[in-house]
Amino acid sequence: MAIAVSTSIFSSNSITCFQPQPNPNPNPNPITKHTTFKPKPKTLQPPKVYSSSSIPYQPPINVNYLETEFSGHGVSFTPLGESCVVRMSLNNGSVSTLMLPSGLITSYKAPMWHGGLLELLHTSVSDDDDGEGAVIRGGVSLVFKFVDENGGSEWSPSVWNLLNVGGSPDDSIQVELISSNSEAKIEIKHIVTLQQDAISSEVVITNLRSSSLQLMGSIIGHLAVSTPEASYAVGLESSNYFVKPPVFSNFSIVPPDFSNNDSGVRSPWGQVGFKQLLSAWGLGIPNDGSNDGTAKYGQEEDEEIEGEEEDNYKHLTENMSMIYTSAPRSFTIMDRGKRNSVVVGREGFNELYLFSPGSSHKPYGKYSYLCIGQAALLKPVTIGPKSEWRGVQHLHNPNL
Repeated sequence: MAIAVSTSIFSSNSITCFQPQPNPNPNPNPITKHTTFKPKPKTLQPPKVYSSSSIPYQPPINVNYLETEFSGHGVSFTPLGESCVVRMSLNNGSVSTLMLPSGLITSYKAPMWHGGLLELLHTSVSDDDDGEGAVIRGGVSLVFKFVDENGGSEWSPSVWNLLNVGGSPDDSIQVELISSNSEAKIEIKHIVTLQQDAISSEVVITNLRSSSLQLMGSIIGHLAVSTPEASYAVGLESSNYFVKPPVFSNFSIVPPDFSNNDSGVRSPWGQVGFKQLLSAWGLGIPNDGSNDGTAKYGQEEDEEIEGEEEDNYKHLTENMSMIYTSAPRSFTIMDRGKRNSVVVGREGFNELYLFSPGSSHKPYGKYSYLCIGQAALLKPVTIGPKSEWRGVQHLHNPNL
């Protein structure tokens, strides 16, 4: 049964969830590093259903089981109809929420130098395609595709189950999710760790095949900023990059006028529709509620811009989509409007994806964000037979 819910438990709004996989031996050690109805004659207006994306039906989560199995770690579970919000809270004030079954991290509120908490992730809620519900987009999500070594069978994880909870609200909390495909013989774990001054998203991929496996995609985070006009990327000087079409997924927040660059500089992807862009990356079809997907490839399709970053204090005011191939393992996003910064770090991945919607939108509005992705987009990661691979994105809060 669908229900309407308060949106206060998310960074901006609400969402979905599934029956977890019990684990009799949770790991206690964290990793380091009211609803109102509008009356109508003889009818009631149904409330909105909040979901994070189109996900296959699963039984509703047993919240009582989760509270019993995983209590005492600073983690709470809130049901939303057939959905669930997992809330992680540290004693120093740091709070994060993630959704099941999507695995979407919707909020990370961190302590600031002024003594308050600041939301560092950006999310947005909009009507779904049929206009009867709403979906949440943004936050931190995993956008991956696995292909066998011969380019044959493919699989993308979309449903996540809770596997383990560990840690303590005094220090750090770890929530471990799992998604697997027995036919493809692939297992991927998503380990979210909340520390006093950071949050990390770790993926551990196990290839159970007797042949190699290729991974393509990215951990994509929407960082909240006052506006790209006031934002800078610090520390990317001398990094090689490619200007590439944006990478969109079902969780992407897409400005409807993104192909129009107000700076007067022609975007190399300006004539390419959103669906074609994503198809080109092989990562799926974006769900932004627009009709831009009908556009066709133009002669710019094969155009590619390559260069070297010349600015160590890169202003992010224009719309841009770039993949850096030699960026440092950590750099800083600085926001003069909010007077804060975020240090972005990575492990395992060799590429950095940077996307800005540009500053032609309302400050502190729906499109006040920057996308940062630890990626394998230009060159897939090869995972050998019967082997494991690990990649991590760190979002560090240096504002304490």
